[in-house]
Amino acid sequence: MSWARRAGIAGVALGAVATTVATTVAIERLSVQRNLRRQARLELDATGPFGTLRGTPGTAFAEDGTELYYEIDERDEHPALEPPATVAEPASPRGRLAKLLRRPEAVRRRPTVVFSHGYCLAQDVWHFQRAALRGHYRAVYWDQRSHGRSERGRSQVERVEDVSIDQLGRDLKAVLDAAVPEGPVVLVGHSMGGMTVMAFAEQYPEYVAERVTGIALVGTSAGGLSDVTYGFPAPVIGLVRKAMPGMLRVIGARPELVERGRRAVGDLYSGVFRRLSFGEPRSIDPAVARFAERLIEAVPMDVVAEFYPAFHVHDKMAALGVLRGLENDLPVLVLAGERDEMTPAAHSERIAEELPAAELLLVPETGHLVLLEAPLVVNDALARLLARSIHPHEPAV
Repeated sequence: MSWARRAGIAGVALGAVATTVATTVAIERLSVQRNLRRQARLELDATGPFGTLRGTPGTAFAEDGTELYYEIDERDEHPALEPPATVAEPASPRGRLAKLLRRPEAVRRRPTVVFSHGYCLAQDVWHFQRAALRGHYRAVYWDQRSHGRSERGRSQVERVEDVSIDQLGRDLKAVLDAAVPEGPVVLVGHSMGGMTVMAFAEQYPEYVAERVTGIALVGTSAGGLSDVTYGFPAPVIGLVRKAMPGMLRVIGARPELVERGRRAVGDLYSGVFRRLSFGEPRSIDPAVARFAERLIEAVPMDVVAEFYPAFHVHDKMAALGVLRGLENDLPVLVLAGERDEMTPAAHSERIAEELPAAELLLVPETGHLVLLEAPLVVNDALARLLARSIHPHEPAV
């Protein structure tokens, strides 16, 4: 079989792997003329406001010298927006929360909130959360190595070290040292970002005990991802996994041909992406769906292939033991979409079982990108966590 043909096949399969799965799409998507779809995408790209929020840029350096890009939103740098939770009457739970956040001591003790994004995404995926927190909290958003505006991982380019979740945890430490040299910190991670937070906690328990005042684990897993079927029959996933080593070799040798293959099957790729990202793909705002799709498209296929094996050996149950030992003083939020096929809700339930004091929230009718699909629910939950990070012994409201 020729290189071009193998690369085309790999492009099709790894387009699914970019959202970590396989190969089906609704038939009606294929009935729309391709040029109309292309025009619609161009219009959405031109008019969508998502991903336009910017902060003060900075650079941290990973242990292998990789430049990690981050941005800081200072608390008083932007006009204060509405409080991150909906304000209601003082007698209501949300009203009590708003009052709690306005206490003078709460203003003084507000932590810096550090957001870690997921696989094949970038810091801009936190658009709705960023908009809600602006003017209320100092926040740091960073791009994981080889993603977004961060540099391609040097140890990967030089073939010194494969990507690992532990390495990402050390990258987070570099960002924290550069962007948050002092004061309390709340760590928020989605998907791979949640795994990054767990790896960080396992490697730096003293830091967590001394400075972390809250943790949010959104749509993530502490291990067992090799058993996930992404909603497809197990035999299908078994075949994909058997073919994966060969496809990864093709991508490593000829990434430009694989990119060409991904572009050639763009409509199929788009359908698979929506199916795996959202619980209700037909009802999601097209501009939001296209925004998320653009984030994924921006990640080169060889980076997709480079990171993929790390998830199958990911196991951070020991990290949960570190967090469990701090539960009396460390509020934890575990949140997931009930229809998440990438990191199924059962994985969040397992995390919550290991952390009995954590708040577990499973959001109905939502999928892996719950932070985009149900931003008000996610923002409310983060607001509760932030309130508890300032007053850890207050009950969750």
